[in-house]
Amino acid sequence: MHARHLLRIAAATVTTLFCFVAISLAQNSQQAQKGWPSYGHDPQHTAVSARGSQSIAKIHWSTPVETDAPGGGVFSHFGSPLVTAANTTIISVDVGSGFRVDARNGQTGSLVWSQNTDYIAPGADFAPGMYPVLDHNRVVIPAGGGTILVRGTPDQPTGSVSRVAFYGIDNYNQNPGLYNQRVQISTPITADSQGNIYFGFIVSGPTPINLQSGIARISITKQGTWISAASATNDPSLSQPAISCGPALSPDESTVYIALTDPDFGSGDLVSFDSQTLATKNYVELKDPSSGEDAIIYDASSASPTVGPDGDVYYGVLENPFPDHNDRGWLLHFDATLTQSKIPGSFGWDDTASIVDASLVSSYQGTSKYLLMSKYNNYAGIGSGDGVNKIAVLDPNDTEPDPILPPTPVMKEILTIKGVTRDPNFPQYPHAVREWCINTAAVDPVTKTILANSEDGKLYRWDLTTNTFTQRITLSSGVGEAYTPTVIGTDGTVYGINDAVLFALGK
Repeated sequence: MHARHLLRIAAATVTTLFCFVAISLAQNSQQAQKGWPSYGHDPQHTAVSARGSQSIAKIHWSTPVETDAPGGGVFSHFGSPLVTAANTTIISVDVGSGFRVDARNGQTGSLVWSQNTDYIAPGADFAPGMYPVLDHNRVVIPAGGGTILVRGTPDQPTGSVSRVAFYGIDNYNQNPGLYNQRVQISTPITADSQGNIYFGFIVSGPTPINLQSGIARISITKQGTWISAASATNDPSLSQPAISCGPALSPDESTVYIALTDPDFGSGDLVSFDSQTLATKNYVELKDPSSGEDAIIYDASSASPTVGPDGDVYYGVLENPFPDHNDRGWLLHFDATLTQSKIPGSFGWDDTASIVDASLVSSYQGTSKYLLMSKYNNYAGIGSGDGVNKIAVLDPNDTEPDPILPPTPVMKEILTIKGVTRDPNFPQYPHAVREWCINTAAVDPVTKTILANSEDGKLYRWDLTTNTFTQRITLSSGVGEAYTPTVIGTDGTVYGINDAVLFALGK
């Protein structure tokens, strides 16, 4: 991969300075957003709510997000619930043979409409979810053959539905069975402020128009563009986008970031593309910051890039050699141009970091304008893991020795808090607690709290001013499961998924 490294340097012509006016406008637009329109809330995946959350005193309503979930453990990821400005909740439901989308009244949970889709998720060790997006008074839903369904008027019982293909709907209609069999959307869909959408897709066999796995863009006017993963970095071994890795946009929306990889348990690059043309801007090899070996991109992960307000990019990977870092992985950190590697975080596996404005943490004395919230599990029985599973707020611009593999420098811990419930599965580890099961956690700037889900079956409110759990509510008796998102709705309702059920929580 060293030859590609030289190409990367030659391609690094993008300036490190951002247009701060454009960034400010984008941030203001984000704060003005109501509801929760996408995975991680916005195109940067910050998970920062524009509304304060209600007290999580009781369960208002609940509904299954997997209709035939097996007992004893849930090994599926689930698409993030979405909430419109008018407080309609959009829910992806795994029905076993495929998926459907339900729209429910955010206050009562009553069904507003339901839309079947012929989408089939790609295979992975943890079954991927389906990730629609809300955009310009429409719901964009993954569908078969790499197509999307666009459903208008999401708050109304009826709405027009049309199918769009990034490679041309006429091509799809000539042989829908073949395309349905061989082309799959493989990531969350991301929408920019203009109504253009981006996603990764996988091609598993020949097609009449020679499609290859890669990245797609569909404009607001339904014009499609795509680029193959192999051609993006001139490395044919990086043959597909990482499974469940949602594209992220720079604050000024000029750049799209996504990870490309070889399949299953492989290595990869983080790549930046021009958001209008999908021309490659730059790419960087994803390396283990302790060993220097290629980091592992695992198809069971649902990690997506997070882009900070300053344009820095964060992406979670697994360690190599595995599991030398106790299966925690690393949160890799780059500047906007991907030419400078910065301080990594000490946990990255299956997690999309959330952005925490530094002003929310009253005890913080550093100089960073924002901090990062991350899962911080230390899995019992893996390497030196003791089962002291935490969540953490980290400083992306300050260091301390890694707690597992010193002296590797990692992001400084500003706040950490341990899980509550003893894990009976590990009696030999006296301090082991149940894992945190979040892949993106909602940040509430109004109450200065974070909402986080645990495998003990409870959802917690973490107060950043006192570093305590000020609220907790029981959703289930507890279950081992793949990681899930938390969301804050338009009216402040808090949404969490536990044991394959979506719960709407409030006062």
